[in-house]
Amino acid sequence: MSRKRPTVADLRAMKGKRQLTMLRVLTLEEAEAAERAGVDIVSVPPELVLNPQYRDAAPSLFTMPGENFFEIGTADDFVRWSFRLYKAGADAVYCSAGYATIKRMADDAIPVIGHVGLIPSRATWTGGFKAVGKTADTAMQVFEAVKQLEAAGAIGAEIEVVPVEVAKAISERTSLIMLSMGAGTGCDAQYLFAEDILGTNRGHMPRHSKVYRNFAAEYDRLQRERIAAFSEYVADVNSGAYPEDRHIVHMDPGELTLFMKKVDAKV
Repeated sequence: MSRKRPTVADLRAMKGKRQLTMLRVLTLEEAEAAERAGVDIVSVPPELVLNPQYRDAAPSLFTMPGENFFEIGTADDFVRWSFRLYKAGADAVYCSAGYATIKRMADDAIPVIGHVGLIPSRATWTGGFKAVGKTADTAMQVFEAVKQLEAAGAIGAEIEVVPVEVAKAISERTSLIMLSMGAGTGCDAQYLFAEDILGTNRGHMPRHSKVYRNFAAEYDRLQRERIAAFSEYVADVNSGAYPEDRHIVHMDPGELTLFMKKVDAKV
């Protein structure tokens, strides 16, 4: 039996009852795999949810497209951007812009997911790509950011690389749906990138990631096979082995004789 796509109200009702699963997926194939695997929530590039085939591939995934705030612009730009995605089938949107922008969208009934802790697009403010909230003062800053998101009307927040004790305490004291990326099980959902799970990421592997497959090795194998196949084709053309008789079409001999007479008459 097919699953029902959860609503914002459904996710709120599940808060504190079970751990939800969340992935960042980039392609229709990954979205379909997440659907069939029983993943609850996905973060996607905006162009994916705008693809007319997306909901056929992922009918029950609670889908949250997002971009960095500097790619979109002002609060009004965010509203227009959000409306387009919401119309296309998004269930919520990710926004790392300021509280005023989040409030502007929430006031227009757009479900918004904010971001606290390590925010990659703002990492310079917290000392770079490292854990946030390891002291009482910085942990309070994360808590206050969550409360500001709450006041602005957000429905949830990604909480990234925050000590597990801090993330749990905050999650227990907010109505927001807290999406943990490296912040432990005291939150409402566990969030990983598909590229890390599948082993396609050839760069830095975050501490919180877990690799379940080695797609990079398979892609390398396929590339070697691709080069070998192309090389064999080049060699066949050079040697005359391609095309063979089965690859071409012949003319009826009588028609060929008639054609040659007509051609020769024109010379």
